[in-house]
Parts: sequence; structure tokens; C-alpha cells
Amino acid sequence: MRRLSHLASFSYPLREEEGVELSRYGSASFSLLRVAEDEAVELEFHQLALRYERLRLARPEQERRLLASLAEVGQQVPIVVVREAAQGQFVVIDGYKRVRSLQRLARDLVGASCWPGAEPEALIVTRLMQTCEPETALEQGWLLAELHERFGLSLEELARRFGHSLSWVSRRLALVNELPEAIQQQVRRGEIVAHGAAKYLVPLARANKQACLELVQAIGATRLSSRDWGRLYTAYQSGNWVTRQRLLAAPLVFLKSQQEAQAAPTVAPELGDTLLTDLELLSASARRADRRLRRGVLRQLPAKERQELACCLRQSLHEVERMAERFNQEMSDAGPEPARCDTATAATGT
Repeated sequence: MRRLSHLASFSYPLREEEGVELSRYGSASFSLLRVAEDEAVELEFHQLALRYERLRLARPEQERRLLASLAEVGQQVPIVVVREAAQGQFVVIDGYKRVRSLQRLARDLVGASCWPGAEPEALIVTRLMQTCEPETALEQGWLLAELHERFGLSLEELARRFGHSLSWVSRRLALVNELPEAIQQQVRRGEIVAHGAAKYLVPLARANKQACLELVQAIGATRLSSRDWGRLYTAYQSGNWVTRQRLLAAPLVFLKSQQEAQAAPTVAPELGDTLLTDLELLSASARRADRRLRRGVLRQLPAKERQELACCLRQSLHEVERMAERFNQEMSDAGPEPARCDTATAATGT
């Protein structure tokens, strides 16, 4: 660790926005706003405790611009840390993108402003002072959950400290509690847009958590917009059981067909397109059922349900075999249009 003097004058701008009084930040937090009195240091990366990195979204485009700026002019703004006496480390409160970018540039040190006081105070103040990058509802929920569960702040205290209602705190915490952790990890990595997750995946998980997980799994690595997530959620909510199963089996096929229908609403779909969609749904449903079987779902069911499933499978195989037979027959009978016309003429003798 190396103390710096030229960073000691750094301060965060705190602007009073329209309709928001500065008193909402709480008098207890203003001891942390005297940044000029804080200790400015340079730290090695092994001295940093990155326990709050999971509270923020990864924003690749912003990090690319930050990386270019750091490579060109170096670090201009220190990160914010709080000294952790027990472990001898410095807990990073703000500046995780700067830390990641400096590590990618193979720098040895990172400039930091060491704030006095406790971690929860620093976490609250840095969020309240933030003006350049609006937070998503999920990011707010992650911070509130951390303060509530790790530091024991009551919901009433959180509402007072953040200048919001108790209902606002409860809604943000509900987002975190109801959305499966696996999906939250994808949101943190930027694979799922946070707005779409909060607005559509959370209510879907509240109604049917397993369906939510299956939908995200079927989407895979494809990054959908919030609008696309909204289309899937609306179709699932308004559809019957068969529609929902088809949607969960092949959501990307559903979106593609919907987009094509909207692009050319007056043009009827080609016969081949509808048949192709049916076959794609059939294949996707079979793959989905196979994944469940490989997870051992069948072995966990009672004997009566296994027998019902066996009957259903036999019926499905019968239908598929009949369709395949008809398909092969049509393929063998199909030929060039003129040839069929000639044959018909010869048969009638005209």
C-alpha cells in the first residue's frame, strides 16, 4: 500500500435534483461525504476484497470504453474502499469496472480513496451519490438484500435511508427473492437484460418457477430484448396448456413466427413453412422430454403416473409413425407437376 497526496482532493459531486431534498440522505451519512479528509492510497490487487461485485451488472460496452480510456490516460478517479481491520484488506465499495479494467491492462496498483466508517454506510452513500449511471431495479434489490441480510438493517430503516417508501423496499426485495439464482447470475453477466428479467421473468417465476427456468434454458445463449421477453410472457400467460408447452419447447421458433407474421400480416404463410414449424416443435418437444428422462424424472413418479405416461408415449409413437408413413408416401408420390398432368390426361383418354 502506498499513500498518495494528489488524490486527497478528489470529491464526489452531490447534486440536488428536482423534487429531491438533500436531507433524504440522512445526517448520519454526511460524515462520509468529507472525502477530502479521507486517506488516498494505492493498493495492490491482492489487498482488495471484492465481495460486493455481485451487486452490480456487467456492462460490456461501458467497460470497453473505460478500458480504452485507462490505457490512454491512466486512472483519473480512485475507487472507493473501506478498511477491514480483521482481515487486513480493503473492501471495494465502488469502482469494480475500474478494478477489472486495470487488471486486464496488467497494472500493478489501483488508486483508492479509503473512507472512514462501516461498510453499510459506505454502500448506501455511494449509491445515493450516484448520478451518471442509473441503477436497475434488480441492482437496487441486490443492495437492499445485502444490507438487510448481512448487516441486519430493517425494512423501515432501509426505506428511511434511501428516501423511499416501505412498499418500494419490499418490491425490490421481492424481485431478488422470487427470481431463481441461476437466472440472476445470467442477469449479472449481461446475458439477460435486467429490465426484461424484472418485468417479465419475475412474475413468471412467481407463478411457475420451473416454467421460468425451462424457458430461460430453451433460450440458451441468445440475448433477447425486453420486448421479446414481453412477447413470450404474454403468450405464456394467455395460452392454454398445449400452447404453453410448445412455447417452452421452442421459444425462439415462436418469436420467429411472430416476427414474420408482423412483418407481412396480409400474406398467408406458405404450406411448407407451417409444416416445418410443426416438425420443429415435434423435434424440440422430444429433446425436452429426453432431457427430463435423463435427469431421472420418471423414476421419481409413482407407478400409476408412470403407466399413464407409458400409454401416452405409445399413443405419441403411433401418431408419429402414422405421420412418417404419410410423409414417405407423399414423398414417393410427389413428382414434377407436368408429369402428373400427363398421367391424368392418359388415364382419361383425352
